[in-house]
Amino acid sequence: MFEISIRESFSAAHNLRNYKGRCEHLHGHNYTVEATVCGKMLDKTGMLLDFSVLKDEVKKIISEFDHKYLNETKPFSKTNPTAENIAKYIYNRLKLQIANNRLQISEVIVWETERNFSKYYER
Repeated sequence: MFEISIRESFSAAHNLRNYKGRCEHLHGHNYTVEATVCGKMLDKTGMLLDFSVLKDEVKKIISEFDHKYLNETKPFSKTNPTAENIAKYIYNRLKLQIANNRLQISEVIVWETERNFSKYYER
């Protein structure tokens, strides 16, 4: 099995609904997103997928969130914009854009801070 991963970042504000604690208040993060694609076969050039293809798809998705208030973006207008939900949203979007009979989305990791992350994958 082969895997490739890319890392991109975006900055956004959010607050958590129905939550008692510091994160119920408006605050921001410099998020880091790691996306990993896996597959058993390489293409004719010897690559699983060109890094730039994966990077461009991730950039396209996170551009919807960059320097925005996540609670007002379409996917999070009713769903809490937690790291878990952001990771799942990006995973599902990548699955639609990239996954095929040769490639699968392995996982998406969303880092809220240098020490805290959430990972979404389907096995």
